[in-house]
Amino acid sequence: MAKTPIRSAKQGVPAENRESGDLSTASDISNFLSKASTLKERSGQRGGLIFALDATMSRQQTWDQAQKIQAEMFDAVGGSGGLDVQLVYFRGHGECRASRWVGEAGGLRDLMTGIQCRGGQTQIGKVLAHARKEAGKPCPVEPGRNRVNAMVFVGDAMEENVDLLCSKAGELGLLKVPVFMFQEGHDGATESAFREIARLSGGAFMRFGPGSAARLADLLKAVARFVAGGRSALENSGTSEDRLLLEQLQ
Repeated sequence: MAKTPIRSAKQGVPAENRESGDLSTASDISNFLSKASTLKERSGQRGGLIFALDATMSRQQTWDQAQKIQAEMFDAVGGSGGLDVQLVYFRGHGECRASRWVGEAGGLRDLMTGIQCRGGQTQIGKVLAHARKEAGKPCPVEPGRNRVNAMVFVGDAMEENVDLLCSKAGELGLLKVPVFMFQEGHDGATESAFREIARLSGGAFMRFGPGSAARLADLLKAVARFVAGGRSALENSGTSEDRLLLEQLQ
């Protein structure tokens, strides 16, 4: 039986197939918020979120931006149950690392400081497998709930066997751990893979281009608020993203 070839998704697509500006359509945003609303609502409990990043060389320019975004996620949940985040990243030749769980922005910022992007292929499969392992663990401080409530992944490429990735995504879906896939750039093969991973896990897909980082940050903050505090956290915040998410929760 022939082996499924590894797909290289860092090659560009024809210019006529590319979009410009903010690549997230109104329909995409509505779908994202709708999927986010399927997360189990909790009140007064700490949420567990895996924040996974592609740290290969092609993303060097956006690494500092990711550090700012993760800090804003913590700031967004100040009035709700709280948020525990684990940083997962891959880079170089087979290097894929996961941090300890941290409950405040300073701790995660310290973990990210000093990490340099390195050339290499994507390792999304390892990230999904790690999330599957963590999802099966009980929360150490709150008996009765799983450690992981959702996973976010930000990247610009997919260079792996998509069928194997989809199998892992399906396992996370069975565990009620939605994966929110954020794509930077225009590559069509990457988009197809990211969309399918999101669908099978019960999550959602969003694609962003230059100048849309603020929108990405706002949506991540809305997800973080819901993971941490449920509907009440969104009602108390009242941002436009939270109002859109609440509409999907009605």
